[in-house]
Amino acid sequence: MKQNLLITLFAGLFCLSLSAQEPVLIYNPKADAKADVSSAIALAAKEGKHVFLQIGGNWCPWCVKFNKMVVEDVKLDSLLHANYEVVKVNYSKENYNSELLATLGFPQRFGFPVFVVLDEKGKVLHTQDSGYLEQDKSYNRGSVERIFLMWSALTMKEAEGKYKK
Repeated sequence: MKQNLLITLFAGLFCLSLSAQEPVLIYNPKADAKADVSSAIALAAKEGKHVFLQIGGNWCPWCVKFNKMVVEDVKLDSLLHANYEVVKVNYSKENYNSELLATLGFPQRFGFPVFVVLDEKGKVLHTQDSGYLEQDKSYNRGSVERIFLMWSALTMKEAEGKYKK
């Protein structure tokens, strides 16, 4: 009887400790997204990069999955940060960042997460519906890598030189 009581007690404490852990916070509802994007554009111009906006919320399981995949995959994380200034723009009841998203053409219409690529002047180059990158219960790694490569400043310059007449 004592053994069953101890097992039950330890199981209960274990479950309690799991529920007490803080969730991973990717998006900051208190951040000044407009200022963050402006700073990223200025840095991108200096460094010859583009800006990658990852728009979503901590409430969004697909946002968490995307972030986890990129952060844990050394090549993807490296590709992203080598080619882009990255800004994670919050969209939640605490802060919808409506004014900024309106200037980007309302990318939230695609669902979350949604990705917007800006050039070094802040012009929208591409809006990516993340649904096209999904595979099973995660994302297709190859598709994500292609998006990171296709919209980089280097690839865009190469394409401009190749197709300019």
